[in-house]
Amino acid sequence: MPDRPARRAIASGLFAIVLHAAAVAPAAAAGDPRRHRPERFGIRLLEIPENRLDDPRSHAFIVDHVNPGTTFTRRLEVFSTSSERQHVNVYPAAARVGDAGFTFAPARTGNELTSWITLDRSAVDLPPHGHVPVTATVAVPPTASKGERYAVIWAEISSASPGPSGNVALVNRIGVRTYLDVGPGGEPPTSFRIGEVTAGRTDGGQPRLVAEVGNTGERAVDLEGEVRLSEGPSALSAGPFRSTRATTLPPGGHGQVTVLLGHDLPAGPWRFRLTLRSGRVSRTTGGTITFPPAGERAAAEGDPSVPVLAACAAAALAAAVLLVVNLRRFRRRPLDGEAA
Repeated sequence: MPDRPARRAIASGLFAIVLHAAAVAPAAAAGDPRRHRPERFGIRLLEIPENRLDDPRSHAFIVDHVNPGTTFTRRLEVFSTSSERQHVNVYPAAARVGDAGFTFAPARTGNELTSWITLDRSAVDLPPHGHVPVTATVAVPPTASKGERYAVIWAEISSASPGPSGNVALVNRIGVRTYLDVGPGGEPPTSFRIGEVTAGRTDGGQPRLVAEVGNTGERAVDLEGEVRLSEGPSALSAGPFRSTRATTLPPGGHGQVTVLLGHDLPAGPWRFRLTLRSGRVSRTTGGTITFPPAGERAAAEGDPSVPVLAACAAAALAAAVLLVVNLRRFRRRPLDGEAA
């Protein structure tokens, strides 16, 4: 059975419409393509709130802010690309956002948010290449406390019989993330910063940029973006190169966003422009970079950003205050023979 880090890595690729098996069986059982090839199915949103049409996250996930006592619905669709009929279970289950990103609880584990979610169907029978709508109703109690909560609405298929080992069945599931913030008034701010950008290479020698990022807002963020290169050797330009996966951070959290670049890129120097976004919010940074030989790393010579300049100013101010204090102490120190 895969260990927890492996399940988390698998989980990050399961959401939206991408179809994959959430491996909960031994590799021997999951690896038999003749008897246990996962059928292709998925679940997706059918509607987006009018006030979030310009929010890319809301096209794939349920993302909202509501007051306590609010009830709302979202229409989803369970669909199949299989040539066979499929029985699919549908249910909400707990999730969280922490240092490991967006992670989900095993099986049908619940939390406060899932207790507010009701589906109009607990299972659907999909005809070949069919699709069936499902409505989720979210009823937030009037006494709900302020804060953001997380869950997943899952579509799940279980194998009809145990695997080759005779004691484990396969379960494949895919889900739609839910980010629901509750509180009076307007939506809390979403914000993040881009820190140091470092150039390096993968073990296979492929160039990459790694950006340190921090969530400075009050809601979770899913960071993804792209890099464009210009003013390279012989006036070359390249890109855009897009990040391969989103990095999810809780409020106050820190992490990294990695962008893989072209295998055949010259070492440089290059001017780079990195743009990251989460929903409606985007940030851009740039600088000069030269890709190191395999096995080495080099930091980007970045264009000073507002957070960097602010940090430098704060450090300079602190140094000045310390200098003034020390000078005053020196002037007040009694000379030899004087009374203290």
